[in-house]
Amino acid sequence: MPATPPLVKALLKPETYPHSPKKVELVQTQMSFLFLTGDYVYKVKKPVDLGYLDYTTLQKRRFFCQQEIELNRRLCPEIYLEVVPIVSSQRRIRFGGEGETIEYAVKMRQLPLEQMMDRLLPKNLVTEEILVRVAERLAAFHDKAKTSPEISAYGRLDAIITNTDENFTQTVKYMGISISEPHYHRIKAYTNDFIKSNESLFQKRTASGRIRDCHGDLHAAHVCISNGIYIYDCIEFNDRFRYGDVASEVAFLAMDLDRFQRADLSQAFVNAYVSLSQDKELLQLLKFYKCYRACVRGKVACFMLDDPHVSEEEKTGALNAARMYFELAESYV
Repeated sequence: MPATPPLVKALLKPETYPHSPKKVELVQTQMSFLFLTGDYVYKVKKPVDLGYLDYTTLQKRRFFCQQEIELNRRLCPEIYLEVVPIVSSQRRIRFGGEGETIEYAVKMRQLPLEQMMDRLLPKNLVTEEILVRVAERLAAFHDKAKTSPEISAYGRLDAIITNTDENFTQTVKYMGISISEPHYHRIKAYTNDFIKSNESLFQKRTASGRIRDCHGDLHAAHVCISNGIYIYDCIEFNDRFRYGDVASEVAFLAMDLDRFQRADLSQAFVNAYVSLSQDKELLQLLKFYKCYRACVRGKVACFMLDDPHVSEEEKTGALNAARMYFELAESYV
């Protein structure tokens, strides 16, 4: 494991924070360090260029912190608080105040980890009624979500092919590691055949205004059930991953419920959404987008295998997750 970056070391110290937490826990993703303090979470973006996102300059990280606040307030206004500067002064790093700004963080209220849907599902604590409430939130959000000719263009065939081809291109290097060669080619053939056979359906979706500025990353870990329904952590770093068919967003969470072997909850969620939105056409696209979203999650899990800051234990977990997602993708074929 590489050495812990100095900034991370500083932010693990409770005295760095204005509210003096008793302890600070670190959680990291491929793109961010998250510092959990009990009352608040401070999210710091890693200075990385992953191709689909670029956080390499301080100015870019500040911009995307502001984007994260603005976009997530659409579904979670009470959780996303502000962007805070991290400053260095007299060899001390702290949040705000006088000194040189060396980084920015998104400050959020800390939601209870044990109430995340991905934690509740294995304990059988998620009901059909909860999924109906999630569907209500999502249908209302999609109804008001922004659309425009620019956004609608992401529903065109060439845009969909760009996304699916990118998936397969970025997965090739993990063939034989997280996905077998026959499964890879079977999923790819199914995807390409479906797109070619359903050109008129995709065109109709665009014409009927079903392409919206969505959440973009709606899986079970991003839904918290605690004194209400909180849908958080949308994609802020690349508009292309948020702009898309609402059917793709519904399929994302439905796929993740399938991953937990809860096809009953997945079906209840889809049925409630279709009933509320009157979007029966969505059902024709459901398996296609479930397959696509499972491939996205499998690919993203694979990316962790190349992250120098991720422990071997975490990499083993990521590899197991990737294999599970790719097997799920193949099941939809």
